[in-house]
Amino acid sequence: MNNENDNTDGQKRGRRKVRTGTVVSDGANKTVVVEVSRTAPHPIYRKVVKMRKKFAVHDEKNEAKVGDVVRIMETRPVSKTKCWRLLEIISRKETEQIEVEA
Repeated sequence: MNNENDNTDGQKRGRRKVRTGTVVSDGANKTVVVEVSRTAPHPIYRKVVKMRKKFAVHDEKNEAKVGDVVRIMETRPVSKTKCWRLLEIISRKETEQIEVEA
């Protein structure tokens, strides 16, 4: 009973989906919401349209903040809505440094 997705005895594991997106919410504990954008032609009119989808992502260390560009990977269900986890933070949102004059 060798299954293609088994990870025992050095077998190959099934390919998992990897996406890149922007963090739009980080309010919950160990969870961020990532928006992934893609373009595709409209099925009837063939105009290229921008499509967006939001994913609830597990962030174990609470590292990602709003505006960060992150890479996420599909995983087993962590909760009712979370079946993606944070792989890496590609770039941080640049914050402005405000000087306070006294």
